[in-house]
Amino acid sequence: MSLSPTVIWEPQPGPQTDLVTCPIFEVFYGGARGGGKTEASIGDWFSHAGQYGEMASGLFVRRKLTQLIDVIKRFKRYGAKVGAKWFEQKKELHMPNGAILKFAYLESNEDAEEYQGHEYTRIYVEEVTNFPFPDPINMLKGTLRSAAGVPCGMRLTGNPGGPGHHWVKDRYINPNPKGYQVIREEEEVVMPDGTLTMAAIERVFIPARLQDNPKLLENDPTYILRLRQTGSETLVKAWLEGNWDGVDGTFFSEFDENKHIYRGRLILPPHITRFRALDWGSAKPFSVGWYAVSDGTFGFAKHAIIKYQEWYGWTGKPNVGLKMSANMVGQGILKREVDLKPSYGVADPSIFANNGGPSIAEMMLVEGCSWFRGDNARQPGWEQMRKRLAAGDDLTSTLLIFHESCENTIRTLPYLQHDEKNAEDLDTDAEDHAGDETRYAIMSRPYMRVERKPNNLNLQNARALPTINELIQRRMERNASGRSRY
Repeated sequence: MSLSPTVIWEPQPGPQTDLVTCPIFEVFYGGARGGGKTEASIGDWFSHAGQYGEMASGLFVRRKLTQLIDVIKRFKRYGAKVGAKWFEQKKELHMPNGAILKFAYLESNEDAEEYQGHEYTRIYVEEVTNFPFPDPINMLKGTLRSAAGVPCGMRLTGNPGGPGHHWVKDRYINPNPKGYQVIREEEEVVMPDGTLTMAAIERVFIPARLQDNPKLLENDPTYILRLRQTGSETLVKAWLEGNWDGVDGTFFSEFDENKHIYRGRLILPPHITRFRALDWGSAKPFSVGWYAVSDGTFGFAKHAIIKYQEWYGWTGKPNVGLKMSANMVGQGILKREVDLKPSYGVADPSIFANNGGPSIAEMMLVEGCSWFRGDNARQPGWEQMRKRLAAGDDLTSTLLIFHESCENTIRTLPYLQHDEKNAEDLDTDAEDHAGDETRYAIMSRPYMRVERKPNNLNLQNARALPTINELIQRRMERNASGRSRY
């Protein structure tokens, strides 16, 4: 049974039409706000349902259930025109020809696991940049299958910004910012008869701009004026133009690639202080950074910290670690320190935990790689980083610099978001490992004193404890006197 021939929705010429007619398995449709993304998803579903009837099964997700309220109303309004029925408890829209569209939230991998074993021919993920990582979305791809041979596909929409900005940009925008370039991921698979064949999944980015949705401005001419009141000038410009390179509203809004990224060969004098920092990870990435402290004699401000080298332990997939042992990581660190040894290293305090066996720090020490316990005060640490980033006007005067080879720091740090519940902290669901590692480094050489509230410890004893800087100074003095060796 087919849907009523009554026309309830027509795509506007351009990107909306391209989405509805696109045969590619995975399509990211987005860019500018007001580009008609939700309407395009609605039209795509009714077109798909009308063509395949009871063989069409869809799933529409957002990160939180409350974010679906408006889109459900819109689907119900269109559905009523063709006799579709809404089932509130199941959150399902049943078409008169048997097609079913289910609405659900997808906040974590555990939520995605609930759908394993299901079969869908269409999956819609709205506002994909709200997802810090693609993992739960990727897990849903396993449910896209049809015994009846219906062409299956995933349709994703989103705007610049949000905790998932960097992975969305890497996956869909960077290959071709202008869009319409089909990207193929090929993999060799074993067939039931034992033969090998190449299987491929294709994806494409269809950019949408406000100009592509003239109906919006005809019906709501004040839309742009209202949009300008909801964010900074930079963020609104990114929304209006679909610009993925300059996004404001991030945690480190002080970051400026012209001011904080050094490009080209970097020559560091041998006499300056060098040190390293570590944020540990196994299933998730670890991050190691090597730093130098400027003495003001070679083109940078005095006391500026330069991150000149990094080692990021990931698979190339966002937030997926290499699962290397502590011994292997320790060996890898020392291999990267052949020329000049750092004066000290500061690390994630969790590596010193002893849970019934040698700690990660002890296993690294066996390899000759030693660490001080890093200062894990989050908010004071972020404040130190922001003050360094904000200092000065250019590379010669700022107090925190990253060499261009520190690709993963540069890839993730500028797009970290504020925590929804605590504006003074960042979203820990994001890929923050390079940020945490940099924070440990910065806190070992504070730019300014940060006053902290006293805790329940005995204050007299607490004052007697040496600070990390005092420990470092003692070790360096012992090294100079020849009594011990780092």
